[in-house]
Amino acid sequence: MKDKLEQIRISALEEMKKVQSMAELEGLRVKYLGKKGELTTILRSMGGLSPEERPLMGKLANEVRAKVEEFLDSRVENIKTIEKEKKLKEEIIDITLPGKKPVIGLRHPLYQTLEQFKEIFISLGFSVEEGPEVELDYYNFEALNIPKNHPARGEQDTFYINDNVVLRTQTSPIQIRVMEKQKPPIKMIAPGKVYRSDAVDATHSPIFYQMEGLVIDKGITFADLKGTLEMFAKKMFGEKVVTKFRPHHFPFTEPSCEMDATCFVCKGEGCRVCKGSGFIELLGGGMVHPQVLRNCGIDPEVYSGFAFGFGVDRMVMLNYGIDDIRMLYESDMRFLNQFK
Repeated sequence: MKDKLEQIRISALEEMKKVQSMAELEGLRVKYLGKKGELTTILRSMGGLSPEERPLMGKLANEVRAKVEEFLDSRVENIKTIEKEKKLKEEIIDITLPGKKPVIGLRHPLYQTLEQFKEIFISLGFSVEEGPEVELDYYNFEALNIPKNHPARGEQDTFYINDNVVLRTQTSPIQIRVMEKQKPPIKMIAPGKVYRSDAVDATHSPIFYQMEGLVIDKGITFADLKGTLEMFAKKMFGEKVVTKFRPHHFPFTEPSCEMDATCFVCKGEGCRVCKGSGFIELLGGGMVHPQVLRNCGIDPEVYSGFAFGFGVDRMVMLNYGIDDIRMLYESDMRFLNQFK
């Protein structure tokens, strides 16, 4: 048995010297030190030895096990070092090679235009206000002088969540919320997404952007509305732009108007876009209806104000000569990369 133990020690050390991977080393550990390994088998057979031989062989077997385990541990560290060096060589990066150029995004033309609008109105002293896109019927219609069964509701093709909750059809509810919470003077714009149940085509979308404005103070007149909107048009489209105002009707303003501006395409000469008139409709507005002021707790005998609103998508399309609103929402990079 002594010779067999010595032979196991020699064989185990020799084989462990030759292996080059952790998998092979684990195989040798099992072969010699595992539950059914050669050394374990020897130890289990010691029961057949005489009482005098048993202690001597047990001591020798433990010494062999200790030497094999010690050598095994040293080989584990060696092989880990070898495998690490091999991996580093295989994964080496040539830092002299040119890197991959990162793709840099750009702001969508809608947001570029919205930022321009905001900058103009902020420079005129307006604050920017926000509100919920899922809105109560009261704020979207009733407080704006559009009671239930009013014909103006049918014109807006509203998405109803239930009888009292809608997807806002305009950003006007933000104006109502501000008037309820803030005492005049008020000077604000309300940009944001709005929703209407329109069939999708080249000029209609169920989602689009609006910007509305509101000014409330003592002594506000229609002249203030005209002056503000003419200043906006000149800052946005150039000093040569000409504006004109036409009478109109909105339930929440009285009197009401629509503002046209010189056609961006033909510069007033007349073309297909402006249908030969030389002007393009830009926005609607008017003096805030006294009932709307009362609904918000503002005395119309003391305060007056004006409001206006326009579709941002329409402005973008006219400004850049885009003939299909769907292009603004399809995320086609061939289209969007033109606006860098």
